Formats: sequence, C-alpha cells, structure tokens
Amino acid sequence: MTHGGPDALGAAPHDFSTNANACGPCPDALSAMEAADPRRYPDPLYTALRERLADFHQVDTRRIVIASSASEFISRITMAVARRGGRRIQVPPQSYGDYLRAAAAWGLEPVSRGADLVWCCDPSSPLGQPQEGLDACIEGQGAEATCVIDLAYEPLRLEGALSLTRERLNAIWQLWTPNKALGLTGVRAAYAVAPPGRDEMTAHLAALAPSWPVGAHGVALLDAWTRSTTQQWLEESRATLRSWKSAQREMCEALGWRCMPSVANYFCAKPDVPYAAERATALRAHGIKLRDAASFGLPGHVRLGVLPPASQQALRLAWR
Repeated sequence: MTHGGPDALGAAPHDFSTNANACGPCPDALSAMEAADPRRYPDPLYTALRERLADFHQVDTRRIVIASSASEFISRITMAVARRGGRRIQVPPQSYGDYLRAAAAWGLEPVSRGADLVWCCDPSSPLGQPQEGLDACIEGQGAEATCVIDLAYEPLRLEGALSLTRERLNAIWQLWTPNKALGLTGVRAAYAVAPPGRDEMTAHLAALAPSWPVGAHGVALLDAWTRSTTQQWLEESRATLRSWKSAQREMCEALGWRCMPSVANYFCAKPDVPYAAERATALRAHGIKLRDAASFGLPGHVRLGVLPPASQQALRLAWR
C-alpha cells in the first residue's frame, strides 16, 4: 500500500499526506527526547514506563504491552492469533492496510462475522469518522475472539467523543500510538492495553517481541505522553486544529471539491478534477503532497491532514 510522508524528494514543505498534529512537535515531549540518554539500553522490561502508562490509564501494570509501533503490534498480535489457531479476520470497510497485510502473511481470511481477530478504529482512517456500529460489532464477537480497537486518532478527535462506555472499552484490546498526536511521527513507539484476565495472551505477545522493541527516545516520548502538561498542550492544539480545519474545508469547497464529514484532524475529499499521477507530480514540484485514497478503497478521492493557513494558501494557488 502507499503511505504518506517524505518520498524520494525528501519532505514536502506542505505535506497534507500524513495525519500528524500540525501544531507539533509537543514541547514537553521534544525536551524529554533531547534529554534521553541514547548511550544505554532501556530497561528490557520497561518496568517504570509500564507503571506510568498503567497509572495514566488506571489499569493494572500487567495489562500494558510495549510495541515498537502500531504496525509492529498489528503484525505481532496477528501472529499470536494465527499461532493459536485463528483463521479469520474482520476489518472495517475502509481501514489501515496493515491489518489485512499482516493477516495475509499468516493466512487469515477476511470475513464479515465470526472472526478470530477483529479490528476496529475510531476515529476511522481514512474517513476520520466514528466507526459505524462499533458497539454492536464488539458485542457480536465470540468469547474467544481477539478484538482490538486502534485509537491512533482518538487524541486528535476534534468533535464528539468515543461512543464506547468505559466498561466496553475495558473489555477489548486498545492500541495507542501517541506520536501522531504529539507531532513526532519520526519517533516509533506504541503500546497496547490488554483486557483484564488476558495474562496468557500478554505473556505470549511478550515472548514474540524482539528485545528492546522501543529505544531511549521512544521511552522518553511515551513517558512524556503521560504528563499533565503534555495533555494540556494537546487540548490547546485541538482548539487550533478546529479553526484550521474549518478554513481548510472552506478552501477545498471553494475549489469545487466535495468534502466528506470527519471528526478528526483530517478528512477525505473528491477534487473537481482527477488526482492523476501528472497532477500529483506537478503539485509535488510546488512542495505540496496529498494522500491518494485509492489504496483505502476510495478511488478518485484524496485524504488531507489539517495544516496551517500558509499551507492551505499554497495548495489553493498551486491547484488553480
């Protein structure tokens, strides 16, 4: 699948193709990483970090699983389910391609019900919308199914709230990747919160992990994520993003694009003319990059992360 971000030409000055928080980087997180000591290995069990994350989520420390990235955890939990006899996977209609890519590597068949591994995502990617029928999807799974909700964009939800009750959320696996919300996507670090009573599965996942999946800078990022000052900065950044998003949608609609609804810091739109390779190349020459949504199952659409007004103006001028 295609992915946003830097390419062979480097980083685009106006990169709408990723969903990182454009208000970042978060000052506290950046300072924490600058102070990190890369001369030494982290604690291989991440004892203090897991305790801080557990306190942040108000859960038992045994429920925290450290991962090097969301994609690494997706691959690892898919492997774990397959090794335990799982053969079927369920994903949302439009979703992150790594769910199915990992499933294909382990021979899991996509199904619409009765899956052994169920993926949810809210807000969804690429649409940035609440997942339709989320509660019913979780409720309908068998007791032996492994259900994971990808919460990569929950910290960047600009409208509404997650529809799940705390009890329902507590009953499934939660995957968190704070680097997007902190505007530091180049630092790979993630973690999952296991449902209670899944000690055997968490131990299996630990056994499948490489040694030191997260380095010193990733540990610093996840530690900073739990601080109240970081969460306050994030709250303030969401207010800014709401303003920028409103202006960006108005700009796109003025160009004749049809914008789809979204509650997150990104949205999909259908441009007034096809986003063909020639146009993408021409925009890239102007320092602008969009995300073609065809690989998400939305041909003819693009996904745009919300960027500051100067980048919006650059897109408007270059498109015309």
